[in-house]
Amino acid sequence: MSTSHFDDNFNLKHKKKALHLRAKLIQIIRLFFIGQDFLEVETPIRIPSPAPEEHIEAIPSGNWFLQTSPELCMKRLLAAGYPRIFQICKCFRDAERGNLHLPEFSMLEWYVAKSDYSQLMEQCETMLIAVLKEIGVGGNISWRNREIDLTPPWERLTVAQSFAKYAPLSCQEALKQNKFDEIIVEYIEPQLGINRPVFIYDYPSQLAALAKLKEGDPSVAQRFELYMFGVELANGFSELTDAKEQRQRFEKASQARSQKKWTDYPQPQKFLEALKFMPEAAGIAMGIDRLAMLLTNIIQIDDIVAFTPDML
Repeated sequence: MSTSHFDDNFNLKHKKKALHLRAKLIQIIRLFFIGQDFLEVETPIRIPSPAPEEHIEAIPSGNWFLQTSPELCMKRLLAAGYPRIFQICKCFRDAERGNLHLPEFSMLEWYVAKSDYSQLMEQCETMLIAVLKEIGVGGNISWRNREIDLTPPWERLTVAQSFAKYAPLSCQEALKQNKFDEIIVEYIEPQLGINRPVFIYDYPSQLAALAKLKEGDPSVAQRFELYMFGVELANGFSELTDAKEQRQRFEKASQARSQKKWTDYPQPQKFLEALKFMPEAAGIAMGIDRLAMLLTNIIQIDDIVAFTPDML
């Protein structure tokens, strides 16, 4: 047996406890949604066109692409009259690798018709508390020598408030200087969800390509993210259902991608057509791998999945 084969075999054996907990977590999540009258769906992993997003690049698969998210197909199901749906699936994103990133990762995604991002935050909180209780976690989680209290209600903080509290400049100034992501990563994320989980919400409208704008304040979108221990776990929003506006946003994102010399995706025409029939709804994506990391006190995402790309 070569050294690399020996190392891989050792790594797989070393992951046994983590992989058992991961499997239990997925099973409990599935049972929660089934118990809440959600329909579990499966949509294609290989699609002709992802949503053109400025900061996410898809991996080609022949003339098509591996999905970066099941979002477009799941929204088409909403439009066809499926009001409560969830999916646990593989997603793929190019050039994503690090302690919290893999190019192939597991996603939980769910949608609720006649709902908005505020209601979805409450549902997300309820779901996680129920799932963590069932898996044997009490009223707190410990990770990297820190502990957070899961007692509801969890903290809620607007993006503007998070900048005012933790950043050296305002949200608007960060946008003007094209430093929003830089400031979020360096100053804000490390402070989020340290003592208890936190939802940050009302993102700048230009940073929510598929989200509905907030009534009375179109400068922000009805989008939120959930953080624990400074780690982003979920991203959700009230869904944009205006097909014309969505097409315009896609075209703007495609122009930004072109300036970066990224892949030019064809417009997802069938999704845009279906959007005309989609009810008001809210949807959310949650990283299964990252959630499992927090529950096992694992600090590198490689150790919560059986195989990483370099093991193949």
